[in-house]
Amino acid sequence: MKRWVGLAAWLAACIGTNAALAQNLRVGMVAGFSGPVAGIVQESAEGARLYFDAINAQGGIKGQNIELVTQDDKYNPAMAAAAAKALAGQGVLTLMLSRGTGPTEAMLPVLKDNKLPLIAPATGASSLREPLHPWVYHLRASYQREAERAVKHLASIGVKRITIVQVNDPFGNDAGKGAIKGLDDVKLRAQSHLRFDRNKPGLAPTMQAIAKAGIEAIVLIGPAYAVVEGVNALRAAGSTAHVATLSNNASSDFVKQLGDNARGVIVTQLFPYERSTANPLVREALGLAKAAGRSELTPAQLEGFAAAKLVVETLRRAGGKDIGRESFAKALDGARIDIGGLQVQYSEKDHSGLEFTDVSIVGPDGKFWR
Repeated sequence: MKRWVGLAAWLAACIGTNAALAQNLRVGMVAGFSGPVAGIVQESAEGARLYFDAINAQGGIKGQNIELVTQDDKYNPAMAAAAAKALAGQGVLTLMLSRGTGPTEAMLPVLKDNKLPLIAPATGASSLREPLHPWVYHLRASYQREAERAVKHLASIGVKRITIVQVNDPFGNDAGKGAIKGLDDVKLRAQSHLRFDRNKPGLAPTMQAIAKAGIEAIVLIGPAYAVVEGVNALRAAGSTAHVATLSNNASSDFVKQLGDNARGVIVTQLFPYERSTANPLVREALGLAKAAGRSELTPAQLEGFAAAKLVVETLRRAGGKDIGRESFAKALDGARIDIGGLQVQYSEKDHSGLEFTDVSIVGPDGKFWR
């Protein structure tokens, strides 16, 4: 008899757990929580949770809490596809904030097969924008636009002798095109356009040659560990050339890895300045951060916060307690959504999101200054 009582209690607990899950609006995040992009991924997830927690504290969406369900793909495309498929099977309404071109591209068949939207992938790859992928909704600007902005900033401060050093992969090639376009727009030519292997950067000889050539600035496009290696090698060679890199390195972890050499590094940004209380998005995020016991935000946390706002506004527009993936996507197509001073607009033919770009400089306090 005791055994049956115990079984009944176990079944009741399982039913209760399933009922609780059914009351949650599940949002998935597949990204490299460990591995080479772990620092920036963790920061973006923190930003998303900051907003979701605030909405849940106010009663959620029509009484349903938002649950962020995460999977670590270790920045590996095969693992990303498997993790996305697993979350699709667990009933998530949408994915958000995938990190990197390769892992995100690997998820595309899963999105199509499961009619599963992906919101705000943290990649600016052209391959994910052209042609349009019907289940991918971008928030950030493209890599090419970022690289253009970096070059135009360098030109605006009087720099003329610019070299491009990029990782030799689809990300580097894509961003490199933007850097060339930026140079064309300001009527300059790259002094050289160099490439390195993602797995074995070996940048010391390259940076020594750049230092000897008297190059004034380098647009250094690559993963954080390679950019750190390159900057350190450049400074060790005695060069004081400006270094500009892209927003994939806009994390506090990147600054820590550079140590004393971080000061003065230019990093492109895709959202308003995270200290600017004049901006509605930043003001709201900082207010919630302070209420949660945090004194400041990083750029990656602000991106996660902005993505979470986009998800929440879409859930509200989708309406009803029986929100599905297709109704979620339908609420995005044709929508114009204000996420705090930034207008995001989608149509069935355009999922490109924002075009906002800016630059920051790492200050002596290790923070991104604008």
